[in-house]
Amino acid sequence: MSRRDLLCDTAIQILAVEGGRGLTHRAIDREAGVPIGTTKNYFPTRESILTACAARMTALHQAAVERLRETTPPAINATDVAELYPALLRRAVADDPTQMLAMVELYLEAVRRPGVREALSGMVLANAEAGAALQQAAGLPSTVRDTGLLDAYFLGVAISLLALPVETLRTVGLDDPYALGIGVFSATVPSTEPGSGERSAGSR
Repeated sequence: MSRRDLLCDTAIQILAVEGGRGLTHRAIDREAGVPIGTTKNYFPTRESILTACAARMTALHQAAVERLRETTPPAINATDVAELYPALLRRAVADDPTQMLAMVELYLEAVRRPGVREALSGMVLANAEAGAALQQAAGLPSTVRDTGLLDAYFLGVAISLLALPVETLRTVGLDDPYALGIGVFSATVPSTEPGSGERSAGSR
């Protein structure tokens, strides 16, 4: 791993644990175990750190999707793709919420920082394009618009699961992560229902 990637990964971890206020050059240096001043040499401003975090998260996501595509069997269908989303939701919320929490912080920073907004825009587009390619490999006529909407739904559900008490989640019907994962997929591919096998998405 390059030192630049190490600093970015450390910054992402700090964003997830401490939030935006905890993200400083010195904090990254300390957590990364590098000499004080190292981060500032790579990323002179706080905005440049946040922009680099967005770029790093995009690269990591694209690499994960590419690995998934490389191991995807030729006979994959819509049901198989739908089943990915409960697993992705579980990983994002229960297994390792680092990336999801850091992404939430980036969204908040993007409201006030044009540079971060631009970097976040690139990340959202890259993620949607990768998702569309994966769904198309399963025979779905999904577009970037479809998968962009799916990612937005997924983000909202994940934030709720991370932020709200169990009792509240139960009361508002957000207490079944499996059903939620299937639901966010089905909401953007309306005519595809898990268990139906290969079916084409209906027209909008």
